[in-house]
Amino acid sequence: MFCHHCGAQVSDAAQFCTNCGQPLTAAASVSTAPVAWTPPTRVQVTAGRWIGQGWDLVKADLGTYILIALLYSLLGSVPLINGALIAGFHIFTMKKLMGRNAELGDLFQGFNFFLQALLASIVIAAFVFLGTLCLIIPGLIIAAMYKFTFLFIVDKRMDFWQAMKASHAVVRNDYFGFTMFLILAFLVNVLGVLCLFVGLFVTIPVTLAAITVAYREIVGFEPRTVNSL
Repeated sequence: MFCHHCGAQVSDAAQFCTNCGQPLTAAASVSTAPVAWTPPTRVQVTAGRWIGQGWDLVKADLGTYILIALLYSLLGSVPLINGALIAGFHIFTMKKLMGRNAELGDLFQGFNFFLQALLASIVIAAFVFLGTLCLIIPGLIIAAMYKFTFLFIVDKRMDFWQAMKASHAVVRNDYFGFTMFLILAFLVNVLGVLCLFVGLFVTIPVTLAAITVAYREIVGFEPRTVNSL
């Protein structure tokens, strides 16, 4: 289960959160169970607008986003933690979108979901690799299918497999549109590479912020998550 106060993953038998020390009541255990979620039946992909809104978010707090991207890049070479860092990136942007006080340290809040984020990153990487072997295009589609996985882990408190299925349930409404969204995000990062790689410290946050923006528009943030951030 997850702590009702800070969102950290804790043992089902625990009486106190090992992260924040708050008591874990039976009511809290129920409120932090995975959310029963109904997939949307109609989704309109507006990739350009999502990228634009991602840029607006980053531009409004450019210094912090650049620092987060720098930390992300430096720590990204450490084995097994990339999934947690992506989750933390999304947490920071979720707080921005909700008008909450977002801080540099929010990048590390993703480690509260370390195990599920790790399993998701491993399985998604394996699926994308296998898809890429099949003439590349299936790999792109698979990568697009699971772009919302880490948001479902953080926001809906799902385990990695539930989150992957939920992400796929969104994307299957328009495989082509979401794949184009992924390609557009890739092209934005290519621009970052062309700017002597320094531009990546801006373009990486823009693309991750755009994914968070798209998730909020299509799925919506869970109220209990809003209250715990």
